[in-house]
Amino acid sequence: MKTVEDDTGKRYLLRKRSDTASLVRDPETGNECYIQNDRLEAVGDESALETAARSVSNPVLTLLTNVHDEETLGLLVELSERGPLGVRTLLDAYDFCESDLHGRFAVLSAAGLLEETDVAGERGYRITETCETALDAIRTDIETTNESAVEES
Repeated sequence: MKTVEDDTGKRYLLRKRSDTASLVRDPETGNECYIQNDRLEAVGDESALETAARSVSNPVLTLLTNVHDEETLGLLVELSERGPLGVRTLLDAYDFCESDLHGRFAVLSAAGLLEETDVAGERGYRITETCETALDAIRTDIETTNESAVEES
């Protein structure tokens, strides 16, 4: 599969090409249609898999590409549930060594998922709006899946 762009700048995944028209899929909607070949150009700066990833919202994509284990995801969920927390509180409450926790903070802050704040006069962290949006999106999926499983029982 290749990434192509039409004359309006919209990117598609090329599914099939004939002499006059090509079957393309919109990565955001999944809809397929034929577009005349003279309206399409190959895109070299983005792989077909990167184009396919466009079906995922930017906040969720940021979360997925920066959170690499369940503990880090759990840290974000806890900060979402409990609000901003001080570094000392996080070190006391969870099984992180100081350097590991600070390493996670650095990655999550650089990704725009976490930001430093003041908690009771001490340094703390809170999740960003981007992170909250991403967590809401995946929590909705989890709740829907759990509801479906209960209904099937």
